[in-house]
Amino acid sequence: MSFTRDEIIETIRMVQAENLDIRTITLGISIRDCCDFDINTVAKKIYEKIMKTAEKLVPVARQLEAEFGIPIVNKRISVTPISIIAESCFQKDLMPLAKAMDKAAKDLGIDFIGGFSALVHKGFTRGDINLLNSIPEALSLTERVCSSVNVASSRAGINMDAVLAMGNIIKKTAELTAEKDGIGCAKLVVFANAVEDNPFMAGAFHGIGEPEASINIGISGPGVVNTVLRRMGEKADFGEIAEAVKRTAFKITRAGELIGREASKRLGIPLGIIDLSLAPTPAMGDSIANILEAMGLERCGAPGTTAALALLNDAVKKGGAMAASYVGGLSGAFIPVSEDAGMVKAVEEGALTLEKLEAMTSVCSVGLDMIAIPGDTPAETISAIIADEMAIGVINKKTTAVRIIPAPGKKAGDRVEFGGLLGRAPVMPVNKYDSSLFVKRGGRIPPPIQSLTN
Repeated sequence: MSFTRDEIIETIRMVQAENLDIRTITLGISIRDCCDFDINTVAKKIYEKIMKTAEKLVPVARQLEAEFGIPIVNKRISVTPISIIAESCFQKDLMPLAKAMDKAAKDLGIDFIGGFSALVHKGFTRGDINLLNSIPEALSLTERVCSSVNVASSRAGINMDAVLAMGNIIKKTAELTAEKDGIGCAKLVVFANAVEDNPFMAGAFHGIGEPEASINIGISGPGVVNTVLRRMGEKADFGEIAEAVKRTAFKITRAGELIGREASKRLGIPLGIIDLSLAPTPAMGDSIANILEAMGLERCGAPGTTAALALLNDAVKKGGAMAASYVGGLSGAFIPVSEDAGMVKAVEEGALTLEKLEAMTSVCSVGLDMIAIPGDTPAETISAIIADEMAIGVINKKTTAVRIIPAPGKKAGDRVEFGGLLGRAPVMPVNKYDSSLFVKRGGRIPPPIQSLTN
């Protein structure tokens, strides 16, 4: 892969003026060989496996930042879903495993470690139940551990027993981290159609179809796309806008591919995928909402927002796919409210509602992400919100997710502060009508007829 002089100069400008970065380099590690009957033995094996496999990750990432001049914002690890590893243990409390993950991440200088996870879209095993019961305490007593639970798939339908359970787990996690505005929930994602190679937190885990270890890269660049569109002016038509986004996504992805291949070579670990997702930050201008507004919307959330997001998501994929050998993960545009200054402004001004965000998730990368709601929202209402989002994913055969924070003691119009990339968020109002009878029916919502594709 060679770069021209003009491409190098352009990339430097993107870094210096337009917030271009590599959002994450994530090392996936299989810990399937760490099983044992005794949970403390498992914890010891997990810690040692992570320390041995990832010992060079942070030093190599820093070398690449210095040599190529492109910031790598987060260094992360994902592991095999812990519920699978915990099947062999007699103990029900899985906190020792969460603490082992957290300690390894801390000792290595890792920002986040994902994989305190379970896949329950068709039912529960003993290990799944033990993991779900351990989530609130695990996320409240660790700093870097992230958790995800897949409760639905297009082939299996929606496990409503799991959906109901997750509403209660989210509420309890918020309560246990109330002194920090419920920040534990920012490390917990509920999925439909979860993917095995996602490098982004909090949903990353190293799937059972993955190799012993792999390097996955998550790119970024909303600020770059925003700058390009604003330079085009008001007369550009949608075909020209789509072409500009495609070309820009190609350039951004080329940088990610270069970093990924070099990291793979230096670590001696195969390159997995490049995730094409545009991931915003709280920095001004580094916003998905600002990109949509650059297309002509007065404010993100106005009529036309879903169409604009669909164009953006599609163009990013088309452009990025030509620049990388292996594309995976989630790949598209993220709309995490608290992490996007433009989204925050749109919510504060009343342009963007929970219902509009839900509609937008039908055409973007993930789903209802980093949304703060009143702390007194019933667990059953949270479960119903999850069910709606899972339905969008199941019917459309795409990954959708919910990362929602019922902020303890807060009401609609208040604000929560998480800091760093997690940002801040206005507390959004939630529909007041009751859904408890619906979510308590239990069982599985069957998969759609289009799942019968064989």
